[in-house]
Amino acid sequence: MCGIIGYTTRKNNSVEVALSGLKNLEYRGYDSSGIAFFDGEKMDIIKSKGKISNLDDKLSNFNTNSCCAIAHTRWATHGEPNETNAHPHQVGKVTLVHNGIIENYSVLKDELLKNGYTFKSETDTEVAAAYLDYCYSKTQDKLQALVDACKAFRGSYAFDVVYEDEPTTIYATRKDSPLVIGYSHDGNFAASDISAILNYTNKYSLIEEGEFVKVTKDIVTFYNKDLHEIEKKSETATWDAAQYQKNGYEHFMLKEIYEQPKAISDIFNRYYTNCSYKDLDFSKFDKIHIVACGSAMHASLVGKYLLQTYGKIPVMVEIASEYRYSEELITPSTLLIVVSQSGETADTLAALRLAKEKGAYVVGIVNAVGSTIAREVDKCIYTYAGPEIAVATTKGYTSQVAVFSTLALMAMEQKGLLDKNIEKLIKNDMLNIEEKINSVISNREKYLEIANQIYKHNDLFFIGRGIDSTVCMEGSLKLKEISYMHSESYSAGELKHGTISLIDKGTPVISIATDEKLFEKTVSNIKETKARGSFSIFVTTENHIDNCDEFADEVIILPKATDFTEPILTVIALQLVAYETAKLRGCDIDKPRNLAKSVTVE
Repeated sequence: MCGIIGYTTRKNNSVEVALSGLKNLEYRGYDSSGIAFFDGEKMDIIKSKGKISNLDDKLSNFNTNSCCAIAHTRWATHGEPNETNAHPHQVGKVTLVHNGIIENYSVLKDELLKNGYTFKSETDTEVAAAYLDYCYSKTQDKLQALVDACKAFRGSYAFDVVYEDEPTTIYATRKDSPLVIGYSHDGNFAASDISAILNYTNKYSLIEEGEFVKVTKDIVTFYNKDLHEIEKKSETATWDAAQYQKNGYEHFMLKEIYEQPKAISDIFNRYYTNCSYKDLDFSKFDKIHIVACGSAMHASLVGKYLLQTYGKIPVMVEIASEYRYSEELITPSTLLIVVSQSGETADTLAALRLAKEKGAYVVGIVNAVGSTIAREVDKCIYTYAGPEIAVATTKGYTSQVAVFSTLALMAMEQKGLLDKNIEKLIKNDMLNIEEKINSVISNREKYLEIANQIYKHNDLFFIGRGIDSTVCMEGSLKLKEISYMHSESYSAGELKHGTISLIDKGTPVISIATDEKLFEKTVSNIKETKARGSFSIFVTTENHIDNCDEFADEVIILPKATDFTEPILTVIALQLVAYETAKLRGCDIDKPRNLAKSVTVE
C-alpha cells in the first residue's frame, strides 16, 4: 500500500530524486508523506499530511543539499493520518521507512517500554525502529541487528534503514512487501516499485524474501539470511518513465481507457501467434479454483463463466482473503489460478502458498513482470498491459478478462469441444477487437449525456443475468470507486427477493442484456423496475434495440460479439459512464479517497 524510496548518491541531490520517486508512487494511494535526509551533520526529518506538494512546500524552507535520503508515502493503518504518525520514524540511532504491518508490535512495544524506550506515535513502524535500535545497541553490527529484529517481527515489511553512525548507507530487507534495488551512474536506490526510479534508471534487481542489502553510493551488496554474500543478477525494465505521464489526457484513468484497444488486441494476437501457455493441459485437473481480490475477482467471475460454460470444467471463484480460511478441498488435481495486476497482493500471495503446500498446480495472471506472485507460481501468464497509474483499474481488468477468454478457448480446443463455425466467430472477434473497442470508446457523447442524468443521485443499481451479471459487478464497483455514489449490483433474477423494494421514482437502474438466451428474462426484470418509476439505462447489442423505448430511458448500443469478447466491450462503456459521472461530481478520479492501488497488507 505505502510507497518507499531510498537513494544514496555521489551528488547532493538525493532529496530532489527521492521526491521525484515519491511522486511516481502517488498512484499507490497515500494520506501523508515524509522524508529523512543527511544534511552533513544529522538526519533531518520532514513530514506532512496530505499531498506530496505539501511536503515539497515545507522543504522549501530547508537546505536540502544531501547525498542520502529515504522517503515514504503512508496509507494509515495504525494511527490516524497526521505528521506524528507519518514516516520516516527515528528512534535512537535508527531512521527508517516501512511498507507493511508489524502484527505483533504491541508485544514488542511492551518489551521496549520495560527497557526504557518511549514513543511519540501510534504506529507499528515506530516500534519497529525502536526494536531495531534495541538490537543494534546489543550487537553493534548493523546487518546482524536487522536480521535479529526481523526474526522478532511477525507480519509484512519492506524497510529502508539509515543508521546515525553511517548516514550515507541504506540497509534494506523485505517480507511479503515488494522492494527493488536500482542502479544508476550517480548512485543507487532501494524502492518499493520500479516506477519510483524510472526517471533515473531502468536497471534493477529484485530482493527475495529473507535477503538483506547494503546500499552505498558506489556499490550494492546482497546477503542471505545467514549474512553470507550472494550474487544477484540485474534486470532491465521494459517500461519507461513516459508511461507514467498523462501524455495530454486529463486523467490517467482516461488515458488508460484509451490504451485498452491495443492492450487487448496484443493479448489476442499473442495467443494466435506465440502463445506461451498452450502447454497448460486442462485434462490433468478435475476442478479449477480462481482466487483474486477486487476487480481481479470480477474478472475471475467472467473467467469462471467462460471456463465452466464452454470448457466444461467445474470452477470455483473465491475472494483471496477468505480462500485460505475456508475448507476448500485442494488436491494435486486442483488447478489454482491466482489473478493480481501488481503481483504483490498479500491475500492472493497467501492463497498461492497454501495451494502449493497442498500440491496444487498454480497459474498466475499478472501484469507486473518479475513480481512476487509471478516468481512463485508454476506458470505465469503476463498481461503486458503496461503500468496503470489510476487507482481504479480499467485496462488491468480487461486484460485479465482477455486472458481468461484465451484460456477458455484453449480448454475447448484441448477437449474437442470447439465447433469450427464457433471457432471462426471467436477468432474473428479476437482479431478485430481493436476496431470494436474503438467504436465503443467513440460514443463518449452518449456516456456524458447519461452521466448528466445520474450524477446528482445518491443511489444507483446495476442488474443483469449470466455473464452480464458479472460485468455489472465491475461496472458498479467502478462507479462507486471514483464517483462516491452508492451503487449496488444484483442478479436481475434476485429483484423480487428483496432488492426491488429499494427502487423508487427516478432511481437510476443500469441493466445489461447481451446474452441471447437470457435477453427476454432480463427485459422482464427491467420492466419490473420501470413499473416502480426507475430511470432505466439499457446496455445491449445492436441486434437487440427494437422496442427498447418501451422500458428504457437511455440506451447504450454495443457491437455484437461472442461471449469471449462481449464483456470487454460492455465494461469499457461502463468505465466511461463512471468516468464522466465522477468528473461531473468533481471527484479526484485518479486517486479516490481511502483507496490504495497495491494492497500489500492483509
